[in-house]
Amino acid sequence: MGIAQNILAARQRSGLTQEQLAASVGVSRQTVAKWESGETSPDLEHAAALAATLDTTVDGLVSFDDAGLGIAPPPRGKHLFGSVKVGERGQIVIPKEAREVFGIRPGDKLVVLGEDGQGIALCKESEFMAGVEAVMAAVRRSAL
Repeated sequence: MGIAQNILAARQRSGLTQEQLAASVGVSRQTVAKWESGETSPDLEHAAALAATLDTTVDGLVSFDDAGLGIAPPPRGKHLFGSVKVGERGQIVIPKEAREVFGIRPGDKLVVLGEDGQGIALCKESEFMAGVEAVMAAVRRSAL
C-alpha cells in the first residue's frame, strides 16, 4: 500500500471522519480527501501531524505494506513483520527487522508463550525473567 491507502486505512481504524482528521491536522476536508485518493501527498509537517493523530509513525504512513491484507499501518510501538514459514522440525526464522528492533542476537534464549485462541508470542528470556523477579518482589513486599 502507498501513503494514500495507509492514511485512509489508519483514519478508518481510528474511527475519525475526514472532517475530524482535517481539523486535527489543520487542513481542509478536501485536502484529506486528496491525500486519501492519491491526488496529492502531505508534506513532512502534515505527515508528522497525521501520524500523531492516527497513532502511528510517519514511516508507517509512507512505507507500510499490508501485502494485500487490507489492514492499516500498525499503531506506534506495534509492529507487523510479515509472515514466516514453519520448517519441518518446527523452526522459524525471525525476520531481520524484528531481530533488530528487539535486539535479538544469535545465542539469545527466547521464551515461547501462548494463549488458547490467541496464538503464540516470543519474549527474550532475560526480559521475561526480569519481569517474573519484579512480580515476585512485589508479592514479597505485600506479604510483609
